[in-house]
Amino acid sequence: MALSLSPLRGRWTEASPRERSLIRSAAALVGLALVWWLLVAPPLRTLSQGDTAQASLEVQWQKMQSLRAQALALQAAPKLSRDEALRALDAAVRQEFGAAAQLSVLGDSATVTLRNAPASALATWLPLARVNARALPSEVRLTRANTLLPGQAVWSGTLVMSLPPA
Repeated sequence: MALSLSPLRGRWTEASPRERSLIRSAAALVGLALVWWLLVAPPLRTLSQGDTAQASLEVQWQKMQSLRAQALALQAAPKLSRDEALRALDAAVRQEFGAAAQLSVLGDSATVTLRNAPASALATWLPLARVNARALPSEVRLTRANTLLPGQAVWSGTLVMSLPPA
C-alpha cells in the first residue's frame, strides 16, 4: 500500500500551494456530493413522497373499512328461507333486466340466462342478488356482444347463482 501511494506523495510535495488548494477543494466537493447523494437525498425523497403515499393508503383503508362494514352487515342480516331468496332473486332479475333475462331454478342453484343485457344492468344486479337474495355466482359464462352504439356494452350468456341453504 505504501509503495502505491509513494508516487502520489511525491507529486503532492512537488505541487504548488495553489494546486494543493484546488485539489483539496475538488476532494471536498466530491465528498459533499457523495454525502448528499448517499445520506441526504434519499430521506428527502422519502419525505416528499410520504404525503402522496399516505393519501393513497388512507383511501385503501377507507375502502377496506367499507368492505368490512358490508361483510358485517351481511353476517348480521337475518337468514332467508329458500323461497324468500328465490322471490328476491326473481324480483331483482325482472327489475334490472326485464325481458333480457330468464330465471330457472334447479336444486340449490338458479340459472339466469341473459340475452343482450346492458352492462350497467348487470353491474347493478349482481350486488342486489348478493345482498337481497344472498345468492352468489358460482359459474359465469358471458360473451360481450357488439352494439352499434359506441361505449355501450351488452352481455349474453348464463350466470349460475348458488342459493342460500334451506
